[in-house]
Amino acid sequence: MHAYVKALKTLFEQNADRVAAPAMKQYMRGQFEYLGIKTPQRGALMKELHAAHPLPQIGELDAVLRELWALPEREFQYAGIALLERFERQLPAGFAETLQHLICTKSWWDTVDGIAAGAVGAHFQCHPAVRRKYLARWRKAEDFWLRRTTLLFQLNYRETTDFDLLGALIRENLGSQEFFINKAIGWALRQYARTDPDAVRRFVGANEDLHPLSRREAMKHL
Repeated sequence: MHAYVKALKTLFEQNADRVAAPAMKQYMRGQFEYLGIKTPQRGALMKELHAAHPLPQIGELDAVLRELWALPEREFQYAGIALLERFERQLPAGFAETLQHLICTKSWWDTVDGIAAGAVGAHFQCHPAVRRKYLARWRKAEDFWLRRTTLLFQLNYRETTDFDLLGALIRENLGSQEFFINKAIGWALRQYARTDPDAVRRFVGANEDLHPLSRREAMKHL
């Protein structure tokens, strides 16, 4: 086990709250184990860790993240996302394979969405060729979490959003009965409506096949 993971594991386990853990597990429909460490405390513990231990080198990041994802308690995956945020604009082009592994392993909205709008969004901006390659793969993937990622990676792009691309990705997913796809479509449109509300109104009006959930989410603030 990498020294960083070992130190983090020890610190988190020392601060586990076995009373809080069952409610956190229930909130995630019983899919993951929890130590009972809530977000503010987790941030404080990581700050304490980083004051005492160096961050991993970027060349070690793949191994560290995979080790964190292999641990059973969900707080370790949250810690991995926080660590990833520190490096998201420094990641080498080949790191997209690691991002794909994290998206497809222990997949649920609480990890996928942070990776999609954070590390993937930044990585695709830094590496256009990687963006083309992985969008071509992910937009047709059977794993709907990868397709959700393609819908959400531009969430923070604002004026630089490629709305034509977003529209094409949305149309490719019309007719889906998957809640997390239809929710992502609505979320992406709602977010872009902050930048160009008229474009979103036109898109919603022109696509009668939008799922009611997507339509409702898209128009929420319009």
